Amino acid sequence: MSASGGTKAIVAALAANLAIAVAKFVAFLFSGSSSMLAESVHSLADSGNQGLLLVGGKKAQREATPQHPFGYGRERYIYAFLVSIVLFSVGGMFAIYEGYEKIKHPHDIEHWYWPVGVLVFAIIAETFSFRTAIKESNTLRGKQSWKEFVRHAKAPELPVVLLEDLGALVGLILALGGVGMALATGDGVWDGIGTLCIGVLLILIAIVLAIETKSLLLGEAAGLDAVQKIETAIVDGDTVTGIIHMRTLHLGPEELLVAAKIAVQHDDTATEIASAINAAEARIREAVPIARVIYLEPDIFSESEAAKGPDREAAPGGPTSHPAEH
Repeated sequence: MSASGGTKAIVAALAANLAIAVAKFVAFLFSGSSSMLAESVHSLADSGNQGLLLVGGKKAQREATPQHPFGYGRERYIYAFLVSIVLFSVGGMFAIYEGYEKIKHPHDIEHWYWPVGVLVFAIIAETFSFRTAIKESNTLRGKQSWKEFVRHAKAPELPVVLLEDLGALVGLILALGGVGMALATGDGVWDGIGTLCIGVLLILIAIVLAIETKSLLLGEAAGLDAVQKIETAIVDGDTVTGIIHMRTLHLGPEELLVAAKIAVQHDDTATEIASAINAAEARIREAVPIARVIYLEPDIFSESEAAKGPDREAAPGGPTSHPAEH
């Protein structure tokens, strides 16, 4: 995984979550707090999620094969999608079940200093992890808002870690509130309510992750800035006079496919066109280095065909040909 995959943020989150999971489980054993049990499972699930992201990054580095000629870059999307499933099932559903059981059968919290102390420690550790994720994301986010960054990022790891860490911090505050209310009122139902809130929070985050990762799995085009750079790089104003139509597709976070039908002069020779295509490909790779797979098809621009609009089934450079017509 490249640096842009947020490896540093993933490792920081993994280390924090493993330590927190152990501490929370110990606190649960001493106090009997369902919030602590839900939070320990939450941290354990998060640790597994970070492990999945690291595995996905490693598998994505495999070389292309005849069966997978465009490589394995999308492995990172698949493992990020698995994270949303784990967060939903292991984290969210378990917390809701535990919260329901605690509300139905409440009991007092014993040795209150254990859960309170561990929650304070966990908040400090998660804040460190969250800060690392924010710092790593800021190098890629640019002028985008955080919402735009999560929605439009092509590398899934940083948005996943950001949402996980945010959910963990909010969940810890909910757990602390549930434990605090249970201690203040002497009613263990509050502990169950805090656990239920944690479960709902985790499910909401899992749904957001699933929606965004699904879009990446289906295949997203390059961002607007990258598309503009590619369009500028293709046209040389001499042999390549324009772009008839173009499609881009992310084969992985750092690998882009570019396919375009380009307009050339009707009297250009094959040698001139071939040289122009090679030069255009070089310009594209210089402007957008992640453009690894490039297909440029020369055609003669037709104003009458172009006026028909961007019909995906048509060849905008000339009449559409179908086998049945010949």
